[in-house]
Amino acid sequence: MYKNRRITVVIPCLNEEAGIAKVLGELPSFVDEIIVVDNGSTDRTATVARGMGAHVVSELHRGYGRAYKRGFSRASGDIIVTLDGDHSYPVDALSYLLEAFMHCGVGFLSASRFPVLNEAAMNSKHKFGNRVLSIVMSLLFLRWVHDSQSGMWVFRRDSLQKMNLTSDGMAFSEEIKIEAIKNRDIGFREFFISYSQRVGETKLMPWRDGLHNLVFLFRKRVGV
Repeated sequence: MYKNRRITVVIPCLNEEAGIAKVLGELPSFVDEIIVVDNGSTDRTATVARGMGAHVVSELHRGYGRAYKRGFSRASGDIIVTLDGDHSYPVDALSYLLEAFMHCGVGFLSASRFPVLNEAAMNSKHKFGNRVLSIVMSLLFLRWVHDSQSGMWVFRRDSLQKMNLTSDGMAFSEEIKIEAIKNRDIGFREFFISYSQRVGETKLMPWRDGLHNLVFLFRKRVGV
């Protein structure tokens, strides 16, 4: 419980045995519910997460968006916080992100990784792709967004009822922000965080995922 609000943390995972223990081990005591979504892992991700007290749910259909939708459907907290299972997002930033969220007057706060302070955390190809996608999203939806692909968010759980979330893949990260921007009853803000080098192997396929996300932005804008 954080200032009379129940807090749920949702973490999608695909073969994150190396990182999930670090993430769960650093979660603050005010977190009421931890949901780890196992998206078809072939390692010990689920076993490690259960052993550290997380509620593990399975989503056998691969996809970043599918995993999040499964996790959100099980969440019971007033506020949902998302993290990656690779320990790239700062777990120790939860308290000041929650403070920022409660004082910013919106229903959705996204953690921006830019500017990236740790050069080892993101290679130049990923930085360029993120910059292109963020600029395109900003122009299409008339709202400046520093990091359209960030996967660390803080939002009111009841905001999900006002969103039309269609993506099952990586484009989910931009779609959920677009839905918050479009809906005045939700509202959108960004808050800078320090991003770190991930633990374990990356699952991102930069060119394929980047092109798909770019196409998705245009389709979302015209309502297709």
